[in-house]
Amino acid sequence: MSTVKRACLASIAGAFSLSLAYTAALAAGPEAVAGPASEPDCFVPWTDQTKFYKYPKKDGPYRIALANGYIANTWRIQMIQTAKAYAAQPDVAAKLKEFKVVSTGEDVPAQISAINNFIDSGYDAIVVNAQNPTAFAPVIKRAKEAGVVLVAFDNILDTQDAINVNVDQKGLGVLWANWLAKHLPDGGKVLEVRGVAGTSVDTDRHNGIHETLDATGKKWEVVEVLGKWDDPTAQKATADAIAVHKKFDGITAQGGDTGVVQAMIDAKHPFVPFGGETENGFRKFCAKFAGEGLKCSSAGTGPAQVAVAIKTAIAALEGNVVPQSVKLPLAIVEDPNFKDGQDFFPDQSDNFFVGNSFPTCGINFSAQEIMGQSKENQ
Repeated sequence: MSTVKRACLASIAGAFSLSLAYTAALAAGPEAVAGPASEPDCFVPWTDQTKFYKYPKKDGPYRIALANGYIANTWRIQMIQTAKAYAAQPDVAAKLKEFKVVSTGEDVPAQISAINNFIDSGYDAIVVNAQNPTAFAPVIKRAKEAGVVLVAFDNILDTQDAINVNVDQKGLGVLWANWLAKHLPDGGKVLEVRGVAGTSVDTDRHNGIHETLDATGKKWEVVEVLGKWDDPTAQKATADAIAVHKKFDGITAQGGDTGVVQAMIDAKHPFVPFGGETENGFRKFCAKFAGEGLKCSSAGTGPAQVAVAIKTAIAALEGNVVPQSVKLPLAIVEDPNFKDGQDFFPDQSDNFFVGNSFPTCGINFSAQEIMGQSKENQ
């Protein structure tokens, strides 16, 4: 064999070995490393036991997809719009070759299929709001083997092979329950308007509410209805509950809160203490009717958490250190501190969720920037 052929074969073999080594490194997933994160003020670990990961660095620009499930409420619609607004910001857009959005509804297999399709299509990272925290094990394994960065937010995944970005959803339920206990010191009958069944958010908030109320030692009767975090659905569910039960001493709702209050008004139900989310319309009602008994705790995190999830995915692709589980702060306003133009906006839609900035991550959106985007797949 000639010297030239030997050299060519050696070169090919070397390149093949490097390719195999790179593929193996990707398949092995991220390396567990010491903290802190590359942006410690933004990427805050969930606990002091949270692992820190460093993924193999990829050259950009990147192809990133958002695999959303449920879409039929205002929070999810605003979340899709916020994701598109973030991807369109010049400094973010410069790092993206493609940003794809798909919403698959409440069908868990359809969402899993969408993630599989993104993996097969060679996307670098997939951001997901999961319909079920435990049903994704096979696709999580496929993403890891393919070297795809998987970031779950809001409704997270029960795994350490993906990055989770979230607020303390159970803590939110605890906060609402403590608000009710503070204003109903003798206990009472509470209407609990739940979210979408089977999601981690609904389960965690529900557990936080019940564990906290139970721990007070007071007598509570909790009537549960499904509102799906949607104003019309929650309004009807509340109206039906009032028609059957006549009177409640307190209310807590995970979303669709504007519809819940409207149902109380329509039924001429007395205003009662209320622990709820951050919708603009709900906060308008809280400010307007505080003197008539609608004492509110409005807390949650705006749909802008999707922007933090995308930012985390980009940081991981760039080879920066990130926590396996990122904890976001809650946006909280409670009676009597609802301020016009700061905590609610009279000129904005009732459906607009307030609290869309994460200053520690350099993320802030105007209502116009978000609402100018569509909710459609792209």
